[in-house]
Amino acid sequence: MLSKKLISEISKSIISLATQTNTTISVAESCTGGMAAEMLTDVPGSSCCFSHGIVSYSNQAKIQVLGVDPSLIENEGAVSEKVARSMAEGVLRICASDISAAITGIAGPSGGTEDKPIGTVCFAWSNNFMGEIQTSTKRYLFKGNRESIRMQAVEMALQGINERMKILNSA
Repeated sequence: MLSKKLISEISKSIISLATQTNTTISVAESCTGGMAAEMLTDVPGSSCCFSHGIVSYSNQAKIQVLGVDPSLIENEGAVSEKVARSMAEGVLRICASDISAAITGIAGPSGGTEDKPIGTVCFAWSNNFMGEIQTSTKRYLFKGNRESIRMQAVEMALQGINERMKILNSA
């Protein structure tokens, strides 16, 4: 099982780099219910760079708050890389942040299907680089119970932010 200590260290790295580079961060979360935002805002000084955390747990919230196209959810399912992309890009635009992450998945203990078993989590990371939104997505299948799946998802989302920030700031 992942420790909050490891996730806390990743969060500290993100906040430190974001503070040094004047970068703002936002997150859009579904299955993690605000845990990524919590880990980032647990870091003292995060108010300098953490902009928004939006919990869009329901499909309605994804549509109404983040601007996800309802047909995308209908055709792809809420747990898909395309919906994660739309969530990340939506929170980036809404919050006018520099970097965003989105998490949507099936943490269990129910809700899994053959195509999307429990532990399926889709991620997207977006950034605004010189006026152009760049987004990457990934789909993972995590093992474990609900708590473990959610913690793994938070770790993955934050690692993605950290890696993206390092790449952008070395360019």
